[in-house]
Amino acid sequence: MAIDPICGMTVDPATAAGQYEYKGVPYYFCAKSCLEIFKADPERALRSAAPGLITLGKTSSIPMMPPSPAAQGGHLDPVCGMTVRAEDAAGSYMHEGKTYYFCSTNCLARFRQDPSEFLTPPVQRIPKPAAVPPGSKVEYICPMDPEVVATEPGACPICGMALEPKIVTLDERPSPELQDMARRFWISLGPALLVMTLAMADMIPGTKLDRIVDGPMKNWIQLLLATPVVLWGGWPFFERAWNSIVHRAPNMFTLIGLGTGAAYLYSVLATFAPGLLPASFHAADGSVPVYFEAAAIITVLVLLGQVLELRARGQTTSAMKALLRLAPKTARRVDKDGQERDVPLDQVRVGDRLRVRPGERVPVDAVVLEGVTAVDESMVTGESLPVEKAPGAPVTGGTINGAGGILIKAERVGRDTLLARIVQMVSDAQRSRAPIQRIADRVAGYFVPAVVAVAMVTAIAWALWGPEPRLAYALVNAVAVLIIACPCALGLATPMSIMVGTGRGATAGVLIRKAEALEVLGKVDTLVFDKTGTLTEGKPKLVSIRFVPPWRDVEVLRLAASLERRSEHPVASAVMTGAEQRGLALGPVREFRSVTGFGVTGQVDEHSVAVGTSALLREELKLTDPGLAVLEEEATRLRTDGQTTVFVAVDGKAAGLLGVADPVKSSTPEAVRLLNEQGVRMVMVTGDHQLTAEAVAAQLGITEVHAGVLPEQKGRIIADLKAQGRMVAMAGDGINDAPALALAHVGIAMGTGTDIAMESAGMTLVKGDLRALVRAIRLSRETMKNIRQNLFFAFVYNLAGVPVAAGVLYPFLGVLLSPMVASAAMTFSSVSVIANALRLRHVDL
Repeated sequence: MAIDPICGMTVDPATAAGQYEYKGVPYYFCAKSCLEIFKADPERALRSAAPGLITLGKTSSIPMMPPSPAAQGGHLDPVCGMTVRAEDAAGSYMHEGKTYYFCSTNCLARFRQDPSEFLTPPVQRIPKPAAVPPGSKVEYICPMDPEVVATEPGACPICGMALEPKIVTLDERPSPELQDMARRFWISLGPALLVMTLAMADMIPGTKLDRIVDGPMKNWIQLLLATPVVLWGGWPFFERAWNSIVHRAPNMFTLIGLGTGAAYLYSVLATFAPGLLPASFHAADGSVPVYFEAAAIITVLVLLGQVLELRARGQTTSAMKALLRLAPKTARRVDKDGQERDVPLDQVRVGDRLRVRPGERVPVDAVVLEGVTAVDESMVTGESLPVEKAPGAPVTGGTINGAGGILIKAERVGRDTLLARIVQMVSDAQRSRAPIQRIADRVAGYFVPAVVAVAMVTAIAWALWGPEPRLAYALVNAVAVLIIACPCALGLATPMSIMVGTGRGATAGVLIRKAEALEVLGKVDTLVFDKTGTLTEGKPKLVSIRFVPPWRDVEVLRLAASLERRSEHPVASAVMTGAEQRGLALGPVREFRSVTGFGVTGQVDEHSVAVGTSALLREELKLTDPGLAVLEEEATRLRTDGQTTVFVAVDGKAAGLLGVADPVKSSTPEAVRLLNEQGVRMVMVTGDHQLTAEAVAAQLGITEVHAGVLPEQKGRIIADLKAQGRMVAMAGDGINDAPALALAHVGIAMGTGTDIAMESAGMTLVKGDLRALVRAIRLSRETMKNIRQNLFFAFVYNLAGVPVAAGVLYPFLGVLLSPMVASAAMTFSSVSVIANALRLRHVDL
């Protein structure tokens, strides 16, 4: 999901009304009007258009908040964020005693539907489930060519493979393609075996068929038996072969169509008019050999291969289906009158209170209201130990409640739950292409024409220099060359491993958004970490208050908290929580201004208040108060204890100092140790003070620290490391980490962080546990090893199989490869690649 930078609404990129790229960052919009506003002045829009706006990109100057709508003589449209004068408004609406004005009737209609959606700060909004239009069709996609999308099942016009649903569902019914291929296989199998028996009658000891059925009659019987097998059973292959020619995209079915068609048509001609064939086709006894059994058995074997392949491909989504099965079908809703009743899961709404009894699965993403329990989150996070949950703790849909009963309040439902988002994002990743795929794509582009050329050369060579009947040998060996070659093995080598690998990652707490990230992560030698929310909990707590008389600690805290409630910074949240815990009443704020990377200023109770770094007070406000120097000395002592310090100035003089501590995550030390053991260079990058950053780094054993870094400087650090030839991964969770995440070779977002950070990253650690990063690196290396195995097998198989089918061993060993054996080998090659990829489901992470 993304956030519209104009109105702050959550937007699904797939259904956005528009997109606009600015300074290398894509932005998505809920309406065309928002897109046009952004295009007119992107810099101003990013700085000030929406309350609580998430800002991306670099700015050359300190962004300033614009004058309030009231100061401009207007009102703020709560939907799109435009300033509207009452006399020019397209409409107005009163809600809870306040009148709102709108720039268009569209904004008015949207506001009427759900005022709370637009009155809630954008960063606190809960995205609604995406509506599925009535009668909408399922989309089908090709695993080898993801750019091919269709609304009905069928075959890919490029590679000929069966399309599969784009979105993984729990529909356990076999695919129409699998049912069709299985039916054709079983119906064709009997006649094909009879044809083979007749053709090989003279080789079967003790048989008397040759005495009962003479040569010409045997040929006619084979024709009657083989025709339905080839023309009906193999019709999908001929159809796909023709489509490949029409689309100028030769593929495996081009070769199958040519090979099978040539053997069958020659045999028909040999049966109807053997005299038309030249003498080189005739055997020593004057008969003309037919190859109905080759055409029929090849068809049956290819059908069998399609059945096995489709079944194996169905198993590649087993991890996703296992995740989908986690969500229960019903939830126990507690109504306002206290009555409890089970309702279907799709009827649960945000804000509903739900009862989760011991041993039950949590139905949706929610927060605990009552009760204490331990929840098994292993299927989502990969961690086996249950997690303690108390009132106020979040719980994830699909996880298993322990021995305690809890009452929860639904916060995300439907397609917005973590489980649904994981399935959707992993499905998208499975369709993306890894860079290593280019090798197979490049080879496949020349493969089919090259095989056809080899088959023609084979036919000519046998026709000129082969033993009698030379032309018969030429035909059989050319058909064997066409049949044994299998470009599908090359094409499937990478996507099958990517599909299984991303699914395995999802069950280990690693959400892979791009196949490229999975490929590159195993090569990473440098990891750059943001501190807050990545190495630490990201939930700072107020632990120290210092003040300068005549101000007192509670007064300093109240003024700072009043101003900080307009900020989205984690430190601001800690200051506000500290004030609330002390029961302080916060005052109204006017003329609020945010100075990116430094702090905030504004008017509180007729006092001019500034909260932020000492640089804000000295450089921005030009403070020369001696009290500031005293506070700076105290700040140095607090920072050596790992505390982040915030200075407070009131009416142009230093008033106090707040110390905030953000504890290191309990899992971080183990993760850092494991990464050290793998020889990965670790770098901490933070906007915090040097002393605070070094205290945290020393606790974790990280020796390289960049502190006091502004958001735009993080990207420069990443660029410098890349310029040194390092393979760089960046892990972060904040809004200001997004540009650096996008710039790194691999961006790794914390699942506990912002949506923008997750959108900018190629990989997300679902629970923000860095131990999952260690698992992700192992998965990357195992997946790439699996891909290399697949590519090696596919290349070697074709390099060895085609020459043998052409007959290069015949002059030395007298060995020729029957087209039927070639067909079996071709079938085995595709199925073996898929079977090897499926081994990733059980890789130990």
